[in-house]
Amino acid sequence: MQSRPGESRQGLFYALGAYGIWGFILPIFMKQLANVSPVEVVAHRIVWALPLAAAILLWQGTFRQAMGHFRSLRTMALAALTASLISVNWGTYIYAIGAGQTLDAALGYYINPLVNVALAAIFLGERPTRLQGVAITLATIGVAVMTVKAGGLPWVSLVLAMSFGTYGLLRKMVPVGASEGFFLEVAILVVPSLLVVAIFVPQTHFLKEGTETALLIAAGPLTAVPLILYAAGARLLHYATIGILQYIVPTLLFFTAVFLFGEPFSHWQLIAFAFIWTALAIYTWSLVKGRRKQASDPVDTAEAAEARAADGARR
Repeated sequence: MQSRPGESRQGLFYALGAYGIWGFILPIFMKQLANVSPVEVVAHRIVWALPLAAAILLWQGTFRQAMGHFRSLRTMALAALTASLISVNWGTYIYAIGAGQTLDAALGYYINPLVNVALAAIFLGERPTRLQGVAITLATIGVAVMTVKAGGLPWVSLVLAMSFGTYGLLRKMVPVGASEGFFLEVAILVVPSLLVVAIFVPQTHFLKEGTETALLIAAGPLTAVPLILYAAGARLLHYATIGILQYIVPTLLFFTAVFLFGEPFSHWQLIAFAFIWTALAIYTWSLVKGRRKQASDPVDTAEAAEARAADGARR
């Protein structure tokens, strides 16, 4: 895939790196920790991500600015909410990988963009286009097929989609940059995470078995690095490009689940996924159509360029 005019090839590589880690490297990594409680894994991800997050802010020269946010009650309250949501998302994802439900995780991230559209319509008053409305309807049918044939809601898929969608919605309200926001979130969670680690230490091989200890420590950087790559890529790419590229993650999860982990894939699952894939194709077309319309309007294009320049200056 080539970057579009006005976009950075470097930004494309950043985004692809983030999505590759999330969709392929991370599930394989987490599969090696299947015998560890998801709660403990999340706690280690937070504890070991904090030093790297702080180091990045020091390198960027924004550490003091980030620390200043601790004095804002509103910012910290919102950051506490986003931190809670992302920890639920991480825990559910880790559980799904370890429990052999990677396909459900893939489904969750497939429907996440459509959940974002629905949440924006409900809470931000952003009315979906007709094509997006059709996409949401088809995705709902796909989830309904999974529900009927499985005898219950695909809760892993729904929790992943709703937690990450709500996280993104609230994250828009936190007046901090990507790196600073990540630092605030892990800083808020680090004390309870240390308590969880202390509680679980007697029950696990952490600090007793080399491989498991190394994996749990490495979970921190493996959490922070793709988030940083994604933030860097998002700054250099158009929103529509990011919107289309995000399907790389669930696609890699899907192929990893079926061909590497050997998870069963029934014909009913195929039908449900077919509805989801069709919905995503329609949604993607709505993004492309909107992009073309914007490109054909020189006033909008100029305003968008000015906005991007202003955003770059602020960062």
